[in-house]
Amino acid sequence: MEEVQTEIREIAKGKPHITEDDLEEMEYLKLLIKETLRLHVPVPLLLPRESIKDIKIMGYGIPAKSRVLINSWAIARDPMCWDKPKEFQPTRFLNSSVDFKGTNFELIPFGAGRKGCPGLCLQYITWNFLWLIGYTILIGLCLMEHQLGMILTLAKLRGLFVSKNLTFFLFQPFTLLIQIHSQFSMEDAYARSITEVLEFFGVDQTKGLNDSQVANNARIYGRNVLPQEESTPFWKLVLKQFDDLLVKILIAAALVSFILALVDGETGLTAFLEPSVILMILAANAAVGVITETNAEKALEELRAYQAEVATVLRNGCFSILPATDLVPGDIVEVGVGCKVPADMRMIEMLSNQLRVDQAILTGESCSVAKELESTSATNAVFQDKTNILFSGTVVVAGRARAVVVGVGSSTAMGGIRDAMLRTTDEVTPLKKKLDEFGTFLAKVIAGICVLVWVVNIGHFRDPSHGGFLRGAIHYFKIAVALAVAAIPEGLPAVVTTCLALGTKRMARLNAIVRSLPSVETLGCTTVICSDKTGTLTTNMMSVSKICVISSVNHGAITAEYRVSGTTYAPEGFIFDGSGLQLEVPAQFPCLLHISMCSALCNESMLQYNPDKGNYEKIGESTEVALRVLTEKVGLPGYDSMPSSLNMLSKHERASYCNRYWENQFKKVSLLDFSRDRKMMSVLCSRKHQEIVFSKGAPESIISRCTNILCNDDGSTALLTTDIRAELMARFHSFAGKDTLRCLALAMKKMPIGQQTLALEDEKDLTFIGLVGMLDPPRDEVRSAMLSCMTAGIRVIVVTGDNKSTAESLCRKIGAFDHLEDFSGRSYTASEFEELPALQKGSALQHMVLFTRVEPSHKRMLVEALQQQNEVVAMTGDGVNDAPALKKADIGIAMGSGTAVAKSASDMVLADDNFASIVAAVAEGRAIYNNTKQFIRYMISSNIGEVVCIFVAAVLGIPETLVPVQLLWVNLVTDGLPATAIGFNKQDSDVMKAKPRKVNEAVVSGWLFFRYLVIGAYVGLATVAGFIWWFVYSESGPKLPYYELINFDTCPARETTYPCSIFDDRRPSTVSMTVLVVVEMFNALNNLSENQSLLVIAPWSNLWLVGSIILTMLLHMLILYVQPLSILFSVTPLSWAEWTVVLYLSFPVIIIDEILKFFSRNSRATRFNFRFLRRTDLLPRRESRDK
Repeated sequence: MEEVQTEIREIAKGKPHITEDDLEEMEYLKLLIKETLRLHVPVPLLLPRESIKDIKIMGYGIPAKSRVLINSWAIARDPMCWDKPKEFQPTRFLNSSVDFKGTNFELIPFGAGRKGCPGLCLQYITWNFLWLIGYTILIGLCLMEHQLGMILTLAKLRGLFVSKNLTFFLFQPFTLLIQIHSQFSMEDAYARSITEVLEFFGVDQTKGLNDSQVANNARIYGRNVLPQEESTPFWKLVLKQFDDLLVKILIAAALVSFILALVDGETGLTAFLEPSVILMILAANAAVGVITETNAEKALEELRAYQAEVATVLRNGCFSILPATDLVPGDIVEVGVGCKVPADMRMIEMLSNQLRVDQAILTGESCSVAKELESTSATNAVFQDKTNILFSGTVVVAGRARAVVVGVGSSTAMGGIRDAMLRTTDEVTPLKKKLDEFGTFLAKVIAGICVLVWVVNIGHFRDPSHGGFLRGAIHYFKIAVALAVAAIPEGLPAVVTTCLALGTKRMARLNAIVRSLPSVETLGCTTVICSDKTGTLTTNMMSVSKICVISSVNHGAITAEYRVSGTTYAPEGFIFDGSGLQLEVPAQFPCLLHISMCSALCNESMLQYNPDKGNYEKIGESTEVALRVLTEKVGLPGYDSMPSSLNMLSKHERASYCNRYWENQFKKVSLLDFSRDRKMMSVLCSRKHQEIVFSKGAPESIISRCTNILCNDDGSTALLTTDIRAELMARFHSFAGKDTLRCLALAMKKMPIGQQTLALEDEKDLTFIGLVGMLDPPRDEVRSAMLSCMTAGIRVIVVTGDNKSTAESLCRKIGAFDHLEDFSGRSYTASEFEELPALQKGSALQHMVLFTRVEPSHKRMLVEALQQQNEVVAMTGDGVNDAPALKKADIGIAMGSGTAVAKSASDMVLADDNFASIVAAVAEGRAIYNNTKQFIRYMISSNIGEVVCIFVAAVLGIPETLVPVQLLWVNLVTDGLPATAIGFNKQDSDVMKAKPRKVNEAVVSGWLFFRYLVIGAYVGLATVAGFIWWFVYSESGPKLPYYELINFDTCPARETTYPCSIFDDRRPSTVSMTVLVVVEMFNALNNLSENQSLLVIAPWSNLWLVGSIILTMLLHMLILYVQPLSILFSVTPLSWAEWTVVLYLSFPVIIIDEILKFFSRNSRATRFNFRFLRRTDLLPRRESRDK
C-alpha cells in the first residue's frame, strides 16, 4: 500500500484528478490490479469457448468444434501456473507489458474484450481513491473471509479510515460496492459496546495506543483543536462599507465636484469643500462599519476557551499528562472531579461509584448528568440521551472514570457547534431592508430629476453668461449635482445610528444591553420569542418548595406539608404550614430540625456569597445546594437563632451560618458515596459519644430501607407500617407527578458508639425523617410578562432540553398554555416534531408553545422554520449550544450569566437573565421604531423641500438659490440635530397593546407620504420665495422686475440700470438658506406626534427637541455673523426686516401640518394605502420574505 501511494504522490503531484492516459505511467498500480484480479477472479467460470481445430492443453486432447468451459478461479490457484499462487505478490507481473488500448488483455482475466474488462476501471478508481482521499487500514482489522454460497472472498474492512464522508456505488459488468463511513468521529459510539469501540480503534484497554498508532491517527484525524477561521482582509472590510447605492451616489457626486472644480480652475478655501465634506462623512461611516465587522466573529474564537489544556492519557502502558491538543482517537483518558473533558470520549471504565458531568454549556440544563458504561439504543439520541459519552468542554463534577477518545477537533460536539455558526449568516433587520429599498427608490428618483433638470435647461446652454455651449452644459451639470446633494439625506445613516444608540442607553436601564444597534429596531416587529426555560423563565437555582413529614401515628398516620418560600440560593425565605401561617421558629419542630441536620451533614456542596456580583453562588450539585439553603431557612433551636434574627448577620456569614453550626457539632467519620444501584448516599457522624448515620436519596430507595418514622409532634419514633409506607409513596408520587418536583427522602439511624466505618449493610433499618420536593422555580415576573406578550400579539415558544412533563408543568404555572388543559398540538419533543409529515410540521409551528428534548441543531432548525413562515424570531440562550441559533435568529438574546460564546453571537444581552426584561425591551424597541419613523419622515420632508427649491429655481431660470456647501450644512447639522432629538419622544401608553408591525411595512407610505410631500413642497417654495423677495421687494435689494430676474443670464449682453454683479450677491442666498433652516425647525415641532396637535402635545414634552432647535439656530447664527465661517458658506448677516420676512415665510408650515393632522384624525378617506410596487410583491409569500 505504501509503495503505490508513494508512486501516486510522485506522478499525480499538482493534479486535481487523473485521466485514463495517466494510467500508463502507473507501473506498480498495474501490477497491483493484475494481481488483485488474478487472486480474486470476478467471474470464476469464463464464457464457453468453441475450438476451431484439434488442440492439446495441459496434456488433454480437445477435438475441433468442442465447447470448453474454462475454470479461471482454479487456474489462478494452480501451482503449475503460478509461484505460490495463494500469496498476494504484485511483483510477479513485473516483467510483463500491458497495452491499455485494448490489444493486449493481460489486465483481463478472460477474453471478453475491452468493454468487459474490470481492470481498467478498477485501476482508474483506485488511483482517484488513493489520490483524492487516501486511507489507512490498521493492522489486523482487514479480514478476508470465505462465506458459504460465495465463490469470491469477502473483505471486511473493520478499520478503514478516510478523510471525509464518502459512499461509492460502482456498477460495471459486476457490481463493486464500497461503502465507507466517516471515521473522523465515531458518531454512533454511544450505541456501540465498549469492546466494539476498542476494537474499532485497535487499542488495548490496559496499555493504550503505542507511538506508531498515535502518529498514524494524528496523520488521519489531525490535531485536537478547533480550526481557526481565516479573517476577512482589512481592505475587503473597508470596501464592503461602500457597497451601498446611496454611498455610491455620494462618491460619484464628490468625484464630479472635484472634476468640475478643476475644470473651472477654482481656487481658494471653498473650492473643494463640498466633496471633502462628503468624503469625510463616508470615511467616518466606513470606520464604524469596519469596527463592527471586526468584532462580529468573536464567538468563534471564544469557543477555544472551552477546550481543556491538559489530559491524563494512557499510552505505551503508562499514564502521563499531555497537552489536550495531542490527543487522537483511540487514546484512553482518565478524568476526575474538576476536569474539563478534553475531547468527545466513550466511557469504558468507572473508577468510582458514579460519574456526573455538568453539560450546561451544551444543553443549557443546570442539573449535572450521571454517566454510565452501557450502550444506548435510543434513536435520534440527543446529548442528554448519550449517557456514555463525555463531551468536549464539559466539566466533571463528581467521580472518576476512564474513556476512549472517539472525536477530536472539528469532529467533537463543540466542533459541530462551530461549523453551525460558520454556516449561519446574519439576518438583515427589517429597518435595514426598508432603508435599502428607500435608497434604491431614492436613487432612481434622484437620477431622473437630475437628468430632467439638465435636459430642461439645454436651451440655456448658449446664454452669454456661460461663455459658450460647453460651459453652459457644465454649469447646469453642476446644478444637477447640487440637486443630488440636496436629495440625498447624507445625515440619515448617522442620525439612525445615533437614535438607536440613545435607545440602547434606555434599554440598558431595563437590564437589556444591546450589542447590535439595528437589533433595537428589530424588537419592535418581533412576532415570536423562543425562550430557554432554565435560567430565563426560571431562576436556574434549585430550591426546596415543599416538605412532607409524619405528624403523629396515634390515630393513624397524619401527614403534614410545609411550603418553603424563596426561589434563589439566597438564604432568605420562610416556612409556612398547611394553613398558610408562617413558622416563627421552624427548628422547634423535630422533623424540620432533623431535616436541617441531615441536609447540612449529608452534603458535599458549598454556598458562598460573591460580593463582586452581589449574589450567592453554588459550589457542587444544585440539589445539594438547595438542601444547604433549606438548612439556613429552618434556622437553629432558640429564638436568637431563628431565621429572622440570623438575617442581621453579614451576607458572607449568613451564607452558611446554620450549616457550619451543624458541621461543628458533628464530625464526619465515614461516607458512602451515591451510586446508581443504591440511589442514595450516607454519612456517619459522631457527636459526644453519639454515632448517627444520615442518609438521603430517591424516596423509593430510602423508604424501602426504613423500619421506623420520626413524628413531628413530639419527636418520638414509631413503627413504619405498610399503610404509612403507602401514604408516603402516595405523597411522593403527588410531588413528582402533578407538581413535577424533584424529590429526596431523608433518614437517620443511631449506630453503636465508637463505630468508625460505614458499610452497605448499615443502610438498613433507617428512621424516616421527611420528604422534600425541589424545583428550578419560575421567576416571579414571568407570568405577567407572558400576559403582556399575549396582549401585544407576540407568541412565546419555550425551548428546553428538559423532559416533557417537567417543562409542561412549568408552562402551566407561568400561563404559557393560556389556561388550556389539553396540550396536544402545542407541546412537542424534538423527535416527535421530526417524525411529523412536512405539511403537519407547518401547522404544528403555528400552534407550538413548548419544544422539549432539543439539541443545538433543533434550535437552529426551529428558527429557520419560523422565519420561513414570515415570523420575526427572537431567540434566547446562554450556553455554547445556543450560539448558532442566536446568530441565525432575527434577534439573538443571550443571558448575562451565559457563556462568552453565546454573548458574542447575540444581538442583545440580558443583564438580569430575566424574561420580563425581554418584554420591557420589546416595548422600548417599538417606541424607538416609532420615533425612528418620525425623524426619517422629518428628514425626507426636509430633503423634498431642498429638491423642490433647486428644481423650481432651475425651471424658472433664476440664479442658484442655494450653493452645494449650504445644502450640506443644512442636511448634516440643521437637519441632523432635531432629527436625533425626535428620538427622545415619549413612549405611547398603548405601545404594547398593538399587534407587531409587519416586516414589509414601509417606513413612509400612503397618506403620510402625501403629507410630507405637501410639507416638502411648501418648504421648497418658501425657500425660493425668500430668494425672489430679496431681488424684487427687499429695501436692501435692487428691486428688479421679475422679468429681469428670470433673464439674469443675458445681463452682460443687455444695457441695464444695475450692475450684473448684483446676481452674485450673497444676501439673497442667505435669506433663502435661513428660510430653509427656520421652516425646518418649525417642521421638527410638527414631528412631536404623527397625528396629535401641538395644542395637545406641548413642545416642552420633549426638552431634547427644544434644546436641539435652540442649538441649531445658534449654529446658524454662528455661520452668519462669524468669519471665516460666513465666507466658507457664502452667507452674510441679515437685517431685522429680513428676519421678519423669514419668520413670515416659515411659520405657515405649522398651520399646513395641523390641517393635515386634523384630516388624519377625523377622516377615514385619508387612510389610503400607498406604496411603490416591488418585484418581491409578485412572489409567493415565503419567497418574498427570503428576498
